[in-house]
Amino acid sequence: MSKSEVETFLRGKGDFVQIDHLSRMVKEKDLATDKKKFLYQKMAELYDKKGMFVEAAKMYNNISILSTTFKDKINAHMKEVEFYVKGGDMMMMDEALKKALGEAHQKDKEGIFSAIKDFCKRQAEVYVKERRRANAIKLYEKLLQMRLSESERQDIKGKLMSLYEQTGKIKEYFTIKENKTTRGEQQRRSERPAAKPASSDEWDLDKELGL
Repeated sequence: MSKSEVETFLRGKGDFVQIDHLSRMVKEKDLATDKKKFLYQKMAELYDKKGMFVEAAKMYNNISILSTTFKDKINAHMKEVEFYVKGGDMMMMDEALKKALGEAHQKDKEGIFSAIKDFCKRQAEVYVKERRRANAIKLYEKLLQMRLSESERQDIKGKLMSLYEQTGKIKEYFTIKENKTTRGEQQRRSERPAAKPASSDEWDLDKELGL
């Protein structure tokens, strides 16, 4: 069945019915690689439409496995990362990002990391606008584990303080407030920028970036 025939066959059917048919099709023997990628892409789009972001992420991992060029593999893993972020699965987000970095040349790794960091920031803002504060908090907390500039770190802490205050997380609010005050005093006492604090739970991407 050609791609156009698949589209015609699925037309008018419910989303879950389409997913069921696509799942059966992709298991057919001797199916060409480009056809499999097309079917996984269609399933990813349907899962995205239904808000099943983790399942969509899995489809992009499958696409990456079937891809033959580094560029296609990286692009698929980047989409995988984005959907795990939207699905709130930070552990799998880490794994997908590591896979993307593992496929990249050294000179491209920083760009990949920056793109994902920016996506996380945008997604957190979406959660704030949608008043999904718990999701926003989770993502901002994840961002704080990433390698950030001092200005980025302070900006995110400020947003977290506001969210903590709105959600009654008083302990977390004062923990960040005290940390921000301490950092401010350190910077005023020295012309050198404050060093990044050591933290056992900080997401150390330096090794992945080769820095």
